[in-house]
Amino acid sequence: MCGIAGLIHKGKTSNIGSEMTSMLQALKHRGPDSTGFAVYGEPSSGEYIMRVKVAEKEDIEKGHGILDKIDDRIKELEKRLSDHKAKVKEKKKVTEYALRYIISHDGDTEKMARYIEEITGVEILSLGNGLELIKDLGDAGAVSEQYKLDKFKGTHAIGHTRMATESDVDIRSAHPYWAFPYNDVAVVHNGQITNYWIMRRELERKGHRFMSNCDSELLAVYTADNLANKVPLEESLKRSISEIDGVFTYLVATDNQLGMAKDTMAAKPLVLFESDNLIAMASEEVAIRSILPQEIDTTDPYDEEVRVWQA
Repeated sequence: MCGIAGLIHKGKTSNIGSEMTSMLQALKHRGPDSTGFAVYGEPSSGEYIMRVKVAEKEDIEKGHGILDKIDDRIKELEKRLSDHKAKVKEKKKVTEYALRYIISHDGDTEKMARYIEEITGVEILSLGNGLELIKDLGDAGAVSEQYKLDKFKGTHAIGHTRMATESDVDIRSAHPYWAFPYNDVAVVHNGQITNYWIMRRELERKGHRFMSNCDSELLAVYTADNLANKVPLEESLKRSISEIDGVFTYLVATDNQLGMAKDTMAAKPLVLFESDNLIAMASEEVAIRSILPQEIDTTDPYDEEVRVWQA
């Protein structure tokens, strides 16, 4: 079933961490397995924020001996950052298995990321100038508290509550998804992509990497490929309706934009609120009303509708 949500403030920052937590908590009945956030703060010139996990939470809880390997994985990760002349400006171990780095780097970030992800058990969740991608098992309240998102300031965010239907219940299979080489893109999706393997193989032949077997990751890789090839976000969303088969509603965020697209069937729900300063959308109106309790008017985007908003 799953639930998706997005919001964007025009021309200002807000406590989007708290707002997105409220929206996703209102949707937790749509997906109890995991919750994910892609939040966008104000970027600093020449700096990248890297969110990375060095183990699966489930493996640690099952006592697979992973804890003994984590320190070695972190040491090797930081060695590989140094190999690519990336300078660690700030490091925080958020959980036993999740870390947040602020780095400065003048080289090829995709090449560096691929080098890091060659380490067994290491996955970069996001590597961007403004994007921070956080996802874990549990509902929105638990994940937000664990990762201290209640005070996160930014301009826009997307989020997802997941009910696992085809892939594993783990962090790797949770939304949102990020994909290089366009480092500030993130996607959440509700639906099913039926030509997933055909399109995945096409993108892999172009050199793109996939970290999961979840069909939703395809949308992130597809979008990142288009944006890297100078296709505007709105055009990428329009192309996806004819090029991607299945039923889907999905949201895409970049460093300064938020977009949405619905397939030709429009079977997956989305409710939209739009004002002069704020756009909010979600699978159910209850999520929007969790941050806008006053009387509001909402609309339901129609089939094949594409919209893009600027922060």
